[in-house]
Amino acid sequence: MDILVFFGITLAALIFITILRREYEEYAVLLSVLVGVIILLRLIGRLTELVRVFTYLAQKAQVQPDYLATIFKVMGVAYLAGFGAQICKDAGESALGLRLELAGKIIILFMAVPVMVAIFEMVLRLF
Repeated sequence: MDILVFFGITLAALIFITILRREYEEYAVLLSVLVGVIILLRLIGRLTELVRVFTYLAQKAQVQPDYLATIFKVMGVAYLAGFGAQICKDAGESALGLRLELAGKIIILFMAVPVMVAIFEMVLRLF
Protein backbone atom coordinates (compact mmCIF):
# COMPACT_ATOMS: atom_id res chain seq x y z
CA MET A 1 0.00 0.00 0.00
CA ASP A 2 1.41 3.34 -1.08
CA ILE A 3 -0.11 5.15 1.87
CA LEU A 4 2.17 3.21 4.21
CA VAL A 5 5.20 4.40 2.23
CA PHE A 6 3.95 7.99 2.37
CA PHE A 7 3.18 7.62 6.06
CA GLY A 8 6.69 6.29 6.74
CA ILE A 9 8.37 9.06 4.75
CA THR A 10 6.25 11.69 6.47
CA LEU A 11 6.81 10.28 9.96
CA ALA A 12 10.59 10.10 9.48
CA ALA A 13 10.61 13.64 8.09
CA LEU A 14 8.49 14.86 10.99
CA ILE A 15 11.00 13.53 13.49
CA PHE A 16 13.91 15.22 11.69
CA ILE A 17 11.96 18.45 11.20
CA THR A 18 11.08 18.59 14.89
CA ILE A 19 14.75 18.18 15.80
CA LEU A 20 15.93 20.70 13.20
CA ARG A 21 13.33 23.30 14.15
CA ARG A 22 15.01 23.82 17.54
CA GLU A 23 18.27 25.11 16.07
CA TYR A 24 17.95 25.43 12.29
CA GLU A 25 14.46 26.62 11.34
CA GLU A 26 15.39 27.26 7.68
CA TYR A 27 16.60 23.68 7.25
CA ALA A 28 13.40 22.37 8.80
CA VAL A 29 11.35 24.28 6.25
CA LEU A 30 13.63 23.13 3.45
CA LEU A 31 13.27 19.49 4.53
CA SER A 32 9.49 19.89 4.67
CA VAL A 33 9.45 21.24 1.11
CA LEU A 34 11.78 18.47 -0.06
CA VAL A 35 9.57 15.74 1.42
CA GLY A 36 6.51 17.35 -0.18
CA VAL A 37 8.22 17.33 -3.57
CA ILE A 38 9.30 13.70 -3.13
CA ILE A 39 5.74 12.67 -2.34
CA LEU A 40 4.43 14.56 -5.37
CA LEU A 41 7.05 12.95 -7.62
CA ARG A 42 6.07 9.49 -6.37
CA LEU A 43 2.44 10.31 -7.25
CA ILE A 44 3.10 11.41 -10.83
CA GLY A 45 2.44 7.92 -12.22
CA ARG A 46 -0.95 7.77 -10.54
CA LEU A 47 -1.80 11.29 -11.63
CA THR A 48 -0.94 10.41 -15.22
CA GLU A 49 -3.29 7.43 -15.02
CA LEU A 50 -6.06 9.65 -13.64
CA VAL A 51 -5.62 12.07 -16.52
CA ARG A 52 -5.90 9.16 -18.97
CA VAL A 53 -9.10 7.89 -17.34
CA PHE A 54 -10.70 11.34 -17.27
CA THR A 55 -9.73 11.93 -20.89
CA TYR A 56 -11.31 8.62 -21.90
CA LEU A 57 -14.50 9.39 -19.98
CA ALA A 58 -14.69 12.88 -21.48
CA GLN A 59 -14.37 11.43 -24.98
CA LYS A 60 -17.15 8.93 -24.26
CA ALA A 61 -19.37 11.70 -22.91
CA GLN A 62 -18.46 13.90 -25.89
CA VAL A 63 -17.17 16.68 -23.68
CA GLN A 64 -15.10 19.24 -25.55
CA PRO A 65 -11.36 18.75 -24.92
CA ASP A 66 -11.00 22.44 -24.04
CA TYR A 67 -13.28 21.99 -21.04
CA LEU A 68 -11.34 19.01 -19.76
CA ALA A 69 -8.05 20.89 -20.21
CA THR A 70 -9.51 23.79 -18.22
CA ILE A 71 -10.56 21.44 -15.43
CA PHE A 72 -7.04 19.98 -15.24
CA LYS A 73 -5.51 23.47 -15.19
CA VAL A 74 -7.89 24.57 -12.43
CA MET A 75 -6.98 21.51 -10.37
CA GLY A 76 -3.28 22.21 -10.92
CA VAL A 77 -3.61 25.83 -9.82
CA ALA A 78 -5.60 24.77 -6.74
CA TYR A 79 -3.04 22.16 -5.69
CA LEU A 80 -0.04 24.41 -6.36
CA ALA A 81 -1.58 27.34 -4.50
CA GLY A 82 -2.43 25.09 -1.55
CA PHE A 83 1.03 23.50 -1.53
CA GLY A 84 2.73 26.90 -1.75
CA ALA A 85 0.51 28.30 1.00
CA GLN A 86 1.43 25.40 3.28
CA ILE A 87 5.12 26.05 2.64
CA CYS A 88 4.60 29.70 3.58
CA LYS A 89 2.80 28.70 6.76
CA ASP A 90 5.59 26.25 7.65
CA ALA A 91 8.06 29.11 7.24
CA GLY A 92 6.01 31.27 9.60
CA GLU A 93 4.60 33.47 6.83
CA SER A 94 0.88 32.71 7.14
CA ALA A 95 -0.14 36.07 5.68
CA LEU A 96 1.93 35.40 2.57
CA GLY A 97 0.34 31.96 2.27
CA LEU A 98 -3.12 33.51 2.43
CA ARG A 99 -2.19 35.91 -0.38
CA LEU A 100 -1.03 32.99 -2.51
CA GLU A 101 -4.31 31.18 -1.86
CA LEU A 102 -6.24 34.33 -2.84
CA ALA A 103 -4.21 34.63 -6.04
CA GLY A 104 -4.96 30.98 -6.83
CA LYS A 105 -8.69 31.50 -6.31
CA ILE A 106 -8.76 34.56 -8.57
CA ILE A 107 -6.80 32.72 -11.28
CA ILE A 108 -9.23 29.80 -11.03
CA LEU A 109 -12.17 32.18 -11.36
CA PHE A 110 -10.73 33.66 -14.56
CA MET A 111 -9.96 30.20 -15.94
CA ALA A 112 -13.53 29.08 -15.29
CA VAL A 113 -15.15 31.99 -17.17
CA PRO A 114 -15.16 30.29 -20.63
CA VAL A 115 -16.77 27.15 -19.17
CA MET A 116 -19.38 29.22 -17.33
CA VAL A 117 -20.16 31.17 -20.50
CA ALA A 118 -20.63 27.92 -22.44
CA ILE A 119 -22.97 26.58 -19.76
CA PHE A 120 -25.02 29.78 -19.78
CA GLU A 121 -25.22 29.67 -23.58
CA MET A 122 -26.50 26.06 -23.44
CA VAL A 123 -29.12 26.99 -20.86
CA LEU A 124 -30.25 29.97 -22.93
CA ARG A 125 -30.59 27.78 -26.04
CA LEU A 126 -32.90 25.46 -24.12
CA PHE A 127 -35.36 28.25 -23.35
